[in-house]
Amino acid sequence: MDTLNTQQRIGELDFLKGILILLVISFHLVYIGNSYPYIKQIVYTFHMPGFLLISGYLMSLHHKPKDFLRTTAWLAVPYLLLESGYTLMAALLPIRDHIDRLTPALFLDKLLLHPLGPYWYLHTLILCRVVYYFINHAFPKHSYVKLLLVAMVFFGLALLGLMSFSCACYFLAGAILRWRGQLFTDFFRPSFVALIAFGFLITKESFLDKSTIGGILIVYCALSSLLLLHRYLPERIRRHTYYLGRNSLLLYLFSPIFTILCKFMQPLFAFDPTALLFWMVALALCVGGSLLTGWIIEKMQLGRFIFGKQKVIV
Repeated sequence: MDTLNTQQRIGELDFLKGILILLVISFHLVYIGNSYPYIKQIVYTFHMPGFLLISGYLMSLHHKPKDFLRTTAWLAVPYLLLESGYTLMAALLPIRDHIDRLTPALFLDKLLLHPLGPYWYLHTLILCRVVYYFINHAFPKHSYVKLLLVAMVFFGLALLGLMSFSCACYFLAGAILRWRGQLFTDFFRPSFVALIAFGFLITKESFLDKSTIGGILIVYCALSSLLLLHRYLPERIRRHTYYLGRNSLLLYLFSPIFTILCKFMQPLFAFDPTALLFWMVALALCVGGSLLTGWIIEKMQLGRFIFGKQKVIV
C-alpha cells in the first residue's frame, strides 16, 4: 500500500505487498480467524508491520511541501470516505465492531482520532508520513537528532492514543533503511535459515506480539522467508502477485465491504469442517470485488475525486 509511481516499482516489494494483502483479507474473514486462531495470531504479528516497513522505505523526502501535502491529502480522502462508511455500518449491522449508539461526537472521534475497524493503518500511515517529512525538513543537517525527535513525537502521539508506538517504529525502521541507502532486499535477505528460524519462533506463543523482541524477529524472518519464496516461484505466479501488490491499497480499501458480505454465505459451507473451501471462494470474491470496484470507479471517472488521479488500477 503505497503511492509509488509505477515506473519506480520494485518487484520484490510488490510481491511482498501482494502476499501480505492476501493475508490481511484472509484473516479479516471472521470465519477463518475463528477457525484458525493460532495462525491468525502468527499472521497478525507480521502482516501490518510488514506493510509499515515497506511504506516507510518507499517514502521519499525529495518532494516539495506542496507536492507532499497533495499526495498525503489523496491518502486522507479515501480514508475519510471509507472510515465514515465503516463507522456508519458498524452502527447499523451486527458486526464485531458494532456501535450501540452513534452520536456526532463519537462519529468524529472514530473518524479523526481513534479509527474503528481495518482502516487504522491509513490513519497511522498519514500521521507517520506527516511527522517524518516535516521533522526531516526542519532539521536537514542533524540526522540522528531528527530521528530521535521523530521517535519522540511518535511516542507522544501513542500516549495520546492516536497510534500504536510499535507500529510507528516499524514505519520509522523502513524509513531509516532508505535514509541509509540500503536495499530492502539486502537487509531482509532471502534464506533457508530465516525460514527455519521463523518456523521455530512461531511455536512460542509469547513471541506472537509485534512489540516484543520475539515479534520483531518474526517480522524479519517472515519477510525474508517470503522473499525466499519469491526466488523459487514460477514467473507467471510472480506476475499475478506483483499485480495484487501494485493494487494493494485498492484491495485494502474495498475488501472490508466484501468480507462483511461473505459472512452471509458462511452457512452454505457448513459441510466443510476445515473452512478452506469457504476461504478460497471468499478470498476470490473479496479480491475480485475490490478490483471490480476500482474498475467501476475508473469507468465512472470518479478516480480524480477519490484518489486524485483518473487511473485507479495499475
